[in-house]
Amino acid sequence: MKSASAPCAAPTALPGSALGRAETPVAFVNAIVAAYASSGISPTAMLKQAQIAPSILKKTAGRVTALQFELASGLAMRELDDEALGWFERRLPWGSYGMLVRASLTAPTLGVALARWCRHHNLLTDSIALALTGQDGVATLTLTEQADLGLLREFCIVSVLRNALGVACWLSDSRIALTQTTLRYAPPVHKGSYGVLFDGPVRFEAELNSLQFDALYLTLPLRRDEAALQRMLERALLLTVRPYRRDRLLVEKARQLLRQDAATLRSAQDLAGRLNLSVRSLHRQLKEEGSSLQAIKDAVRRELALDLLHRSNKPLKQIAERVGFGNEKSFLRAFKAWTGQTPDAVRRQG
Repeated sequence: MKSASAPCAAPTALPGSALGRAETPVAFVNAIVAAYASSGISPTAMLKQAQIAPSILKKTAGRVTALQFELASGLAMRELDDEALGWFERRLPWGSYGMLVRASLTAPTLGVALARWCRHHNLLTDSIALALTGQDGVATLTLTEQADLGLLREFCIVSVLRNALGVACWLSDSRIALTQTTLRYAPPVHKGSYGVLFDGPVRFEAELNSLQFDALYLTLPLRRDEAALQRMLERALLLTVRPYRRDRLLVEKARQLLRQDAATLRSAQDLAGRLNLSVRSLHRQLKEEGSSLQAIKDAVRRELALDLLHRSNKPLKQIAERVGFGNEKSFLRAFKAWTGQTPDAVRRQG
């Protein structure tokens, strides 16, 4: 789905090879055409520039490519000056969604950024409400319908959820894997396309419109800044999970496992086995995420050691074992390298 924040270049012609595979339901193009009709503007120029034949709009099983849909929606948003394309009780002027992303850039983690994005989105419209929650290790982004969305209901819900997911992926530069998507409406005739629109299982006629994913993603740091945002807006990138080849959750999973069980997860083989990876894959993926197993182990061991020194009277030998060292001597040497002090000195200061 198209990001509602990105401007869209509008070439007069596209080479056939650039169009890609047609997987986006023509029903969504018809929803854009309906927005034009409500504004009293002809969609002819938009369809021509996006190379969408008017005849395909009458085909229930019709499909267009992601690039065609990106062009169509971008042109419509600018021409109608409404990034919501008629979904809500009032227009969202051009730049509204870009403003939401910009307001989230300074957040320390993805969780804070997404919560901020939902809160600010709720200021733009009363038609829907967005909320981010977490429970039992699962994060849930919920879209609550607060008004009758009419014929644009499906288009609105899919677009907003896809944009929220796209923003999350872009901010964290990570492919966020969905564990489940739930939708309140009945399966549409083009339900087969939902396997492309949403990663993971999709359940229709559910109690909530929601996206669910591992809550650990919310701990990821943001990897974008204002300069990156400007480049993204200029290039009109699709904010989807597909451009992101790697899932950056591995570092957080490794940290979590080491915090829980540093005493037994002492080797790369031990940790790789727990993560269902080969040792080679573990090192390669951590490197791709800009980290290393040794750096993660050092950070977690230091954190655990300081906590135990400040919160307990355990002997240094027990602390060394708890944080993953085979003997006290190795622990003392590592601790001095981490902090420049001995454990006893830190404990006295604490």
